Amino acid sequence: MKRKKLPIGIQTFSEIREHDAYYYVDKTPLALQLVDQGKHYFLSRPRRFGKSLLVDTLKELFEGNQALFEGLHAEHHWDWSVQYPVLRLSFGAGIMQSTADLNSSLDQQLSRIETQFSIPAQFKSHTPSRLRSLIEQLHHQSGQRVAILVDEYDKPILDHLTRPELATHMRDALRSIYSVFKDGDAHVKFVLITGVSKFSKVSLFSGLNNLKDITLDPRFSALCGYTEADLDIVFAPELEDLDREAIRRWYNGYNWRGTKVYNPFDLLLYFDRREFRPFWFETGTPTFLVDLLTQQHWFTPDLAQRQSNEAILSSFDVDHIAPEALLWQTGYLTLHKVEQKRSGNWIYTLGYPNQEVESALNDVLLPAYGPPSAEALITRSHMEDALFEQNLPALRQSIEALFASIPYEWYRKNPLANFEGHYASVFYSQLAALGLNVQPEDITNKGRIDLSLKLDNTVYLFEFKVVPEAATGEALQQLIDRDYTAKYKAPGQTIILVGIEFSQSQRNVVGFDTCRG
Repeated sequence: MKRKKLPIGIQTFSEIREHDAYYYVDKTPLALQLVDQGKHYFLSRPRRFGKSLLVDTLKELFEGNQALFEGLHAEHHWDWSVQYPVLRLSFGAGIMQSTADLNSSLDQQLSRIETQFSIPAQFKSHTPSRLRSLIEQLHHQSGQRVAILVDEYDKPILDHLTRPELATHMRDALRSIYSVFKDGDAHVKFVLITGVSKFSKVSLFSGLNNLKDITLDPRFSALCGYTEADLDIVFAPELEDLDREAIRRWYNGYNWRGTKVYNPFDLLLYFDRREFRPFWFETGTPTFLVDLLTQQHWFTPDLAQRQSNEAILSSFDVDHIAPEALLWQTGYLTLHKVEQKRSGNWIYTLGYPNQEVESALNDVLLPAYGPPSAEALITRSHMEDALFEQNLPALRQSIEALFASIPYEWYRKNPLANFEGHYASVFYSQLAALGLNVQPEDITNKGRIDLSLKLDNTVYLFEFKVVPEAATGEALQQLIDRDYTAKYKAPGQTIILVGIEFSQSQRNVVGFDTCRG
């Protein structure tokens, strides 16, 4: 197979498919399955996961542009003799600062469709009535019902979550638009609404109760994103001489109860630059997310493994945002395990999808928990060297320097010096930001190790304690008494136990006891 162009940032199906110049992962089997099995759909996926390309693919499919599908599954499984009118709306361009901006955007998009089909605009002063009329006229003019595709349906709301009043106005304006889709059902062939968040039906889709949410449908887990099979089949020319396991560790792992997928944006940029970087994470700093987590004093090791249920994951609205829902919907956490209890309730275990997200998110979270960014970066480098070299005195020095960098004023505003969770959060986030194999709350048959770290043939086991003043040695003794080393004993394996005690008054390490298991 010869190498092709990488479709980095291209969301237009025709541009990718013309002349077969770009790599393309065929999603038409799943797209046709949607059309065959239902009518009204909602799909939530994180940003830069290919939602816009999916919407554009469906647009070309309904419009009957057969030439673009040559060689794809749809070529021989779609009725090309019928063309459907398509009403496509997108709210992804720019940031709308008011409902007037939102209405202006809608006016421009509806005017474009009216011009395209030579349909005179009606009810221009009332957008819902105008939209309803346009759907009816498109049906009557073409003799075919209308395919409605909405991309970035929630962006006008998400852009203003820090301004709840404006976000609420945006939500209410959009609700009046989306309610039209049900009212005009007799004129509608297909509806797909996509976005990042999953607002509750009560708040945004109260009039569209026939909308089928496929966000957690295992059959469509790979509707956006690249699977392992896609890499083998489509991107085989790019994989030569590359470390497949490292690629998997960095960028794979997103899961919606089905097949795991890679983030397409990450993978394409990696193939282009041939270096591991947090490409996806760098496209948008989650300031609002960081603020929400720190305001609630989240125990950052919990991010590696957090249990939830579908009700919590779906409870997302302007005036009620569960951190778990925000983390999951925006792609910073994904599904690791799904379990149905005897009661019939589903329990979801969430965790980081991959190394990129774990290291990058903890890197931006760390300053909010005290250590300034520059000092954290310096001590992180020293800590990494000490861990790989098994230099325990240097490891203690780097930990002491990390906590010494936290300004006194920070503790005045955040009275967390008495809590073990604060010290564990800072230490965990520092290690996680290195991209190391860290396991907080590591379960054994004797209890939970506060934190374990695997480095090649070496395992570090950490236990943390907060003491009033002087060291007691209890942290190390707990590791020994509970025989936590038993889980990791193996030929050629080095186990190092580290008990760290923090003083409430000094706000730093006062006890650092180690031994080999």
